[in-house]
Amino acid sequence: MRAPKSKVSEMQTLQRLLRTGLVLGLLLTIGACASGRDDLDAARGGAGVVYERARKALDNQDYENAIRVYEALVARYPFGPEARQARLDLIYAYYKGRETESALDQADTFMRENPTHPRLDYAWYIKGLVDFERSANFVERWFNVDLDERPPQTALRAFNSFRKVVEDYPRSEYAHDARRRMIHLRNRLADYDLYVARHYMERGAWVGAARRAKETIEQYDGSPAVREALEILIECYDRLAMKELADQTRAIYAANYGGVAEKVVPIKKPWWRIWG
Repeated sequence: MRAPKSKVSEMQTLQRLLRTGLVLGLLLTIGACASGRDDLDAARGGAGVVYERARKALDNQDYENAIRVYEALVARYPFGPEARQARLDLIYAYYKGRETESALDQADTFMRENPTHPRLDYAWYIKGLVDFERSANFVERWFNVDLDERPPQTALRAFNSFRKVVEDYPRSEYAHDARRRMIHLRNRLADYDLYVARHYMERGAWVGAARRAKETIEQYDGSPAVREALEILIECYDRLAMKELADQTRAIYAANYGGVAEKVVPIKKPWWRIWG
C-alpha cells in the first residue's frame, strides 16, 4: 500500500537530514584528524630537528608558524634542553607575534620554573619591552588623549622589569638599552604625578597638590618635571600661608633654574570631557 504523498515527502526530508548530518560528522572527524596530524608533523623528526625548524621560522619572522612548532616541541619533548630553550624563544615569538599576554605569561612561567637560568635577564627584558610598547587605543588616538592623564600601570611594570635587568644583571647585553628606557619611563611617571598635582590644584586641594609635587621632586630628581613640581609647591605653600616653606622652595628653585618661579595655572578640562 502506497504511503500518502505528504508522508513520502516527510520521509525524504528526514533521509536528507540524516545524510547531511553524517557528512558533517565525517568532515569534522577528518578535520580533527588533520589538525592532529599537523601537530604531530610539527613535532616530528626529533627534538633537535624540530627546534631548528622553529628557529628558522623565527629568524624568517614567520612568528605564527614558529609559535606553533615551538609549542608542539614543548608538548612532545617537555624535558629536554631543546624544550627549555624553546620556552625562552617562545617569549620572543609571542612578543613579536603581538600576543602580549601570552608573552608575559610565558616569561613569568619560565622564570618561575628556571630560577637559576643564565638567561633570566632576557626574560625580564622582554617583559619590559611588552609593557613599554603598549600604546594608546584607537579611541584615545582619535581624541588626542594626553597619556599623562592615564594611570601609568604598564609604564610602572615596564620600569620595574628594566630595573631588574639593570640592578641584578649589570653586565647583561640588554642592560644599556634597559637603562635608556628607564629614563624615558621615569619621565613618564613624573609627568603623571604632575597631572595629579594639577588636578588637586584645580579643586583647591592645596595640601594634596603639595604632597604630590613633593613626592615628584623626591622620587624623580633630575627629571624635567621637577621644575614644574617646584612651581606647584611654591603656589601651594603660598595658598596655605606657609611663608617659610614657600621662601625655602623659591630659594631652591632660584639655585637650580635661576629667576623667579612662574605662577602655575591649574588645568582645565576640554569642553568635550564631561566626566572626572
